[in-house]
Amino acid sequence: MTTVTDPPKAAFRLSMLIYDTRYRSMTIQVIALIGFMLLAAFIINNTIQNLANLGKEPDFGFLSEPAGYDINQRLIEYTSQSTHLRAAFVGLLNTLVVAVLGCITATVLGVIIGVLRLSSNWLVARIMTVYVEMFRNVPVLLWIVFIMAILIETLPAPRAFRGDDPEATMKLFDTVAVTNRGVYIPEPLFSRGLGDFSVFGAFEVSWDLLAIIAVLVAGFWAARRVKLNADATQEATGVRPTTWHMRLALMFGPVLFLLVALGFHLGYPELKGFNFAGGTHMRNSLIALWLALSLYTAAFIAEIVRAGIMAISKGQSEAAFALGLRPNRTMNLVILPQALRVIIPPLISNYLNLTKNSSLAIAVGYMDITGTLGGITLNQTGRELETLLLLMLVYLIISLSISAVMNWYNNSVKLVER
Repeated sequence: MTTVTDPPKAAFRLSMLIYDTRYRSMTIQVIALIGFMLLAAFIINNTIQNLANLGKEPDFGFLSEPAGYDINQRLIEYTSQSTHLRAAFVGLLNTLVVAVLGCITATVLGVIIGVLRLSSNWLVARIMTVYVEMFRNVPVLLWIVFIMAILIETLPAPRAFRGDDPEATMKLFDTVAVTNRGVYIPEPLFSRGLGDFSVFGAFEVSWDLLAIIAVLVAGFWAARRVKLNADATQEATGVRPTTWHMRLALMFGPVLFLLVALGFHLGYPELKGFNFAGGTHMRNSLIALWLALSLYTAAFIAEIVRAGIMAISKGQSEAAFALGLRPNRTMNLVILPQALRVIIPPLISNYLNLTKNSSLAIAVGYMDITGTLGGITLNQTGRELETLLLLMLVYLIISLSISAVMNWYNNSVKLVER
């Protein structure tokens, strides 16, 4: 009687790392990784040695030294005697302000322009086409300088607001002043504020702001839960309960109560002497950078939106029309939700480009992170390597954060395959 057995497995040999296809690809990857690490180690070691020969060993102690320069646009308290670290943080906040305002404005404008480019009205569609071609084919730096020049040359000076019969007047019930030095808007104040706390001794964070953000997040989460419950009820019974009033109350009721408890009020700008005092001063450099980046990026977003809408089959629109939906409802409820799956991926790149293009702020004197840490601090301290490494790290973190948020949203709206 014979017994059939499996052939014995061959013992592992070192030659198999090269000649056996099961191990060859892994061997090549390991060798490439070791080579890359050796090259990086050589470059880093060579850089450190050259800096040591020049007497400039890597040292980040300069961040604790007094900055010695002023920053005209800032969200937190800062003086020329503040440290370079605080100056860098002020510049970082200025960068984030431009990035957030620019992304929001560019998205709103881009969606509107992209939809209007597909309008059946010949004149409207051609005007939107001219806008897109004009803005995306001219360098954004030129638009920044051009808008800055318009703001300086066309808006009235503060002295035009003086006298019994002034040449210029304040807007919105005398609460907003638009001048060639910037725009003065009401400032949020709290008479019963919770105070601030220090982080690493470099900057202060407002407890009031954190409380407002926490209450808003909790309110929106509760409103979303109510919406999900309404969706489940509609799915089960076919009848959708009315929940809009409850959702509005959950979203804004708690934060309004908190504002009243904190003694929220507005501080209005007033003309004193040769300039306005009080309120929040938005300088022309901030406005020019914000508008230029928004208008420029909106042209690219408009093309993305148009391509996303055109990627949706016309049968979707025809089916919606057959159900009695009007064109605007069809666009909002049928076309755009499906087009988002095509729009979101390239939209991420435009958000990243807008954030990185904010480094052009130095052209109009807006002190962002590039102007503070990568500009004046670098020139004063002579720490080129340290400042540029920190600057690249900051932009890398901001870009990765934007990508993470947008990719999460993209995953939440993509089709679920069975």
